[in-house]
Amino acid sequence: MEHFLATTPSSIVFIKMSTQLFSNTRTIALIGAGSVGLCLGAAFASAGWQVVVCGARTQFPQIEETEGTDTHAYPIRHAATPADIGPCDVAILAVKSHQTQDVSVWLRAFNRASATLLVAQNGLGQKERVAAYAPQANILPAIVYFNAQRVAPGNVTLKRIGAQDLCLPDGAAAQYFADILQKGNMRVQTTADITTALWLKLLANITANPITTLTGRRTGVMQDGTIQAAARQIMAEAVKVGQAEGAKLTAQHVEDILLWLQTIPAESATSMLQDRQAGRELEYEALTGYVVKAAEKHGIDVPLNYLILSLLSSIHPADFGKA
Repeated sequence: MEHFLATTPSSIVFIKMSTQLFSNTRTIALIGAGSVGLCLGAAFASAGWQVVVCGARTQFPQIEETEGTDTHAYPIRHAATPADIGPCDVAILAVKSHQTQDVSVWLRAFNRASATLLVAQNGLGQKERVAAYAPQANILPAIVYFNAQRVAPGNVTLKRIGAQDLCLPDGAAAQYFADILQKGNMRVQTTADITTALWLKLLANITANPITTLTGRRTGVMQDGTIQAAARQIMAEAVKVGQAEGAKLTAQHVEDILLWLQTIPAESATSMLQDRQAGRELEYEALTGYVVKAAEKHGIDVPLNYLILSLLSSIHPADFGKA
């Protein structure tokens, strides 16, 4: 079978699937064993797949996932090199956008038409980033809505937010993975308009991530009226940019996202705040940086987003961990 899957108005991913490939593939490579990667790996393991963790700095015998009072453990194996993965045509890419080049050796191992890369990265530009290293692979962006925190290598806490955990683009390949993930207890939706879905998630990311990082506070800060007013203005600027990029955004989407952000448990930490507290490089170029660059391309003024980008980029490595 052959299928076409639209990812943006200007780009098409060509999906080739064989019944034999999808009926026989039971191993998935996990590139990036952080909080999101561990939760997705746990879902595949729960659905009966073998998970191979690629190049982890610290090896661990299993994924241990805790949700509420329930903890489940799933055995995994490790691969030190791409040759150690074995027969495998599916991989999860769950590193931060700015770390994509760091795992390029693993991505190149999936540079073939029979391979599919499920890309769970914040922001936009997933296809272009990954295609630089695996242009022949089928690239599926996965929008993540759940909150997760890695407490130790292989050990993660999952907190669900709203009605969905993941969003994938419409198409036979995406539906195949949606079915597997749902079997693994992930709530997955698919959409025919992945561009708008990506921009909607971006609106949340360009507010909650920078605001928590710059204030040093957890997501409960989004319940503050003054912070909400600032977030509304930040998103209003980005809506104009998203519309110019082909996303079907409205002012109501801003209000909906503000309400959604308030449903996040107040004690949760955004991924960017976790990175700053851990002394890691911050992921802002694919978020606020993307908005600013797209705004410049379309001649749209985004002063608040430009200010946020300037503040985030002024945080130097020596300042990491001091939030």
